[in-house]
Amino acid sequence: MSAGAGASPIAHGHWSSRLAFLMATIGLSVGLGNIWRFPYLAGANGGGAFVLIYLGCVAFIALPIVMAELLIGRRGGLTPAAGFALLARREGRSPAWAFGGHVALAAVFVISSFYCVIGGWTLAYATHAATGALEGLTPAAASRLFEGLLASPAKLSAWMALFLLANVLIVVRGVQKGVERAASVLMPLLFLMVAGLCVYGLVAGDAEAGLAFLFRPDWSKVTAATFAAALGQAFFSVSVGMAAMILYGAYLPRSVRIPETAAVIAFADTAVAILAGIAIFPFVFANGLEPTAGPGLTFVTVPLALQGVFSTSLVAFVFFALLAIAALTSMMALFEVVAALGEEKGWPRRRTVWLTGLLTAAAAMLTVLSFNRLAAVHPLGFVPGLAKATFFDVLDWVSSNLLLTVAALSSALFAGWVMRPESTADELQTPPSHPGYRLWRFLVRVPVPLVILYLIGASILGLFRPAG
Repeated sequence: MSAGAGASPIAHGHWSSRLAFLMATIGLSVGLGNIWRFPYLAGANGGGAFVLIYLGCVAFIALPIVMAELLIGRRGGLTPAAGFALLARREGRSPAWAFGGHVALAAVFVISSFYCVIGGWTLAYATHAATGALEGLTPAAASRLFEGLLASPAKLSAWMALFLLANVLIVVRGVQKGVERAASVLMPLLFLMVAGLCVYGLVAGDAEAGLAFLFRPDWSKVTAATFAAALGQAFFSVSVGMAAMILYGAYLPRSVRIPETAAVIAFADTAVAILAGIAIFPFVFANGLEPTAGPGLTFVTVPLALQGVFSTSLVAFVFFALLAIAALTSMMALFEVVAALGEEKGWPRRRTVWLTGLLTAAAAMLTVLSFNRLAAVHPLGFVPGLAKATFFDVLDWVSSNLLLTVAALSSALFAGWVMRPESTADELQTPPSHPGYRLWRFLVRVPVPLVILYLIGASILGLFRPAG
């Protein structure tokens, strides 16, 4: 019997089935981090070398932490900070370990503040597709279309608000009626769409150049910053360190085995990221585009990828609509964290979710203005590594390289050093003597924390290293 069974769990329903949990958790993990963020980070960090480092980060760092966060969540049965504090007291340790949960909540808010803006881009492009604006685009026209969207604070704000509104309307309905239903239907469709675009890219694009760039390692471009970027992407994509995985674990029944479930989540997440790269890079090279184009890479290349399809507008609409839904399933999980926290404190769910939406919209204006009115403002210009960074760049760096890593480090240390082997083995439903359990416990106790600490330090020191 789990010790979390009598933990006065939060006032939410549980997942209706293991499949529903998998779809919702994969929906949390698979989103813009895979289809939007992974390709442009790979492009900016040397292609194949980055991919290999990323795969290593997922397998040996992110996956063990996914298991740790799920077991912490199910064992505590509460929101992250409260769960940490409760379990720490049970293990005879200081409730100050709730710090890890608080950092994860901070990560949720920071990521939400720019994620909703990118989510708005997907809605804008779905509309462009529906109106035929993506028909017959040249590379120059595709770039102008995206640049025109970024240049308008009014357009960006409106699409961001619409994306947030859709998110709020779903989350207020609760776990099973909102999050679960949407993810169970739409995530398989998204996977099929990305796979189809991948096949089309290999046939119609420059497959040789795209695959070579994506899978041929160029180790000369690898620095400590590359490792930090790969680790940050692994955390961002698999969604560790941002509280939602712990919360979803709190909803998880004992009938679901955590090790196998975590492996499925990591595999599905990584597969979509790789497929997105295979789909996008052949068109980057076929159209003479720059593979290090940055955050707009997907929004410039996908419309080009679909030129010549039997119905460019229809296929583009389906792709960007499903991309918006993928973004939405991830964003819903972030809002669910706040909704659960509010319910834990006795606040009405509806009021909590609407207030969170308003606060997120206000914070999102920094990102909106980063692409136009405040594009020339560099808030940390005195830091060499962020001398040219906009507010959006700073928020992205802080969340990926600092908040997510510190929160993930807290989860690893807590599961490996604070919780007794009997507790973690019971939650993983594995004998303490099992080789798989011993490997996992060793990873979260020693290598994972050391690697995270090294990369945090290297990333911070890299900011103050003189250019050139």
